[in-house]
Amino acid sequence: MSQPVAVTSRIRLKDFDPDFHGGLKKKATEEKTKALCRRIAELQELLFANANRAVLLIFQGMDCSGKDGAVKRVLEYVNPSGVETANFKTPSSEELSHDFLWRVHRAVPRFGHIGVFNRSHYEEVLIVRVLKLKPLDLKQRFAQINAFERLLTENNITVLKFFLHITKKEQTERLRARLEDRRKQWKFSVEDLKMRKHWKEFEEAYEDAINACSTSHASWHIIPANKKWYRDYVVAKTVIRAMEKLHLQWPKSEEDLSRVKIP
Repeated sequence: MSQPVAVTSRIRLKDFDPDFHGGLKKKATEEKTKALCRRIAELQELLFANANRAVLLIFQGMDCSGKDGAVKRVLEYVNPSGVETANFKTPSSEELSHDFLWRVHRAVPRFGHIGVFNRSHYEEVLIVRVLKLKPLDLKQRFAQINAFERLLTENNITVLKFFLHITKKEQTERLRARLEDRRKQWKFSVEDLKMRKHWKEFEEAYEDAINACSTSHASWHIIPANKKWYRDYVVAKTVIRAMEKLHLQWPKSEEDLSRVKIP
């Protein structure tokens, strides 16, 4: 299986081709993506005007899979005041003194906003598992994540989860590009090389997390991400599809505008 999918049954990542692009051409697809991104901006304005629900975009993937790039492109035309972002790195001492979802729930977007998680609560069943940072009951964690996401969706938060799927070879090329380009060297970290040694273990962890936590209320979307232009196109289409299902309309004014006269 090579096409991008919303996961509805048990999957194996090896069955998905990170190079898949559906036979589309780069330049033409980039133009389509630009139009899609403008549509997202229109939908975000409707979301903000209604202020009775929110949309949460969760991006996960191997290092260099393009999480920041996808966010930058897909939300390019959205009013920044309508976006709330969170990057989940190593937990602080305060965060470690609470349950693992505490810092995540605090970052959930307010109604009327699009929220972006660059990494997320899934780090608990990914890096914690792979690096064996602490004892972990995976079955329990998966159940808690599913319950948390159900809580969000039942309270008018649309949850969209994207796994940006790249090959180890593509990651190699992107890491080299960071080393060779002065404008990108600030992105390079030796920690990326340490994580790279655990590629197979991370793939297994992602596969288990996707299979355990792709539900009817918050399914995972596997996005072929070797080609950045196709990645952005698919993510943008998925966001639009979800937001249009909300059937948002312009709210009516609470004032009796027929009596308003501007002097």
